Amino acid sequence: MGSNMAIRLQETGFSVVSVFDHRREAAREVAARTGAVVAETLAEVTAGSDVVFTVVGTDREMDSLFRESGDSLLQNAGGRIFVNCATVSPGLHVEIERRAQARNADSLEASMASSIPQARSGTLYLMVGGKKEVLERVRPVLDALSAEIRYVGPAGQAARLKALVNMVMNINTAGLAEGLGLADALGMDLSMVREVFSRTGAASRVLETDGADMQNRDHDVYFSAAHAAKDSRIALDLAREAGLSLPLARAAAGQFDRMVEAGLGEIDKSGVSELTFLTRRARTSPPGHANE
Repeated sequence: MGSNMAIRLQETGFSVVSVFDHRREAAREVAARTGAVVAETLAEVTAGSDVVFTVVGTDREMDSLFRESGDSLLQNAGGRIFVNCATVSPGLHVEIERRAQARNADSLEASMASSIPQARSGTLYLMVGGKKEVLERVRPVLDALSAEIRYVGPAGQAARLKALVNMVMNINTAGLAEGLGLADALGMDLSMVREVFSRTGAASRVLETDGADMQNRDHDVYFSAAHAAKDSRIALDLAREAGLSLPLARAAAGQFDRMVEAGLGEIDKSGVSELTFLTRRARTSPPGHANE
């Protein structure tokens, strides 16, 4: 996501000054496309930038970017704005805002309810949390990346909403995989089933994006099963804090956990269908790889 966002910003007239990635080859590829410098340290990214975007996968990775000692984006961060796009725990976004403000910087969470093609085309749907005045300062940059920006509220609120979005999406994905798996077991034509689903109460955005992939076993990754598992846990943590039991969310999380345990965590979430089709349930390796 981050690489496509950087390329989009460069193409729309913004100067992409530096890029940082622990996967050095990935950083070099983006730098070659954007004219950016490959930063050797996190502090170097901050030093050359007015606005810094972060896109990481986990709480631990996010926390490490903003550590309060050693190499960090917070070094000499006064006047900078950090726009954090990761789906991580809401409380961590609140903590990052606190750390940034302690150094006379600002931060926003810009949770993305879209995928790689939208990042590349500048049509992301962004849910923003943080100070509204900070959003207005970076709105021109966010406008270049998005089709719509929804301001949700103070720090942590956008992350909470994103957790709910992904919780419902993951439930829908697991449910669709079960529906198509049962249809296949009953000998039905899956193309016909998907068409009927699309015209009835079984219709969903997930059907549009994942239905054919489930049928055709095309699980090129746009949103990995590992991320689905992680995001499901964030939502379940919020439910536990609120005193709610969410059996469907828990069941869906269990399916994505099973994928990770079976070595399928890095394929797309549509691969949950590998668990629900009778002809596929014995598989423990990603499609295209022989079982060990």
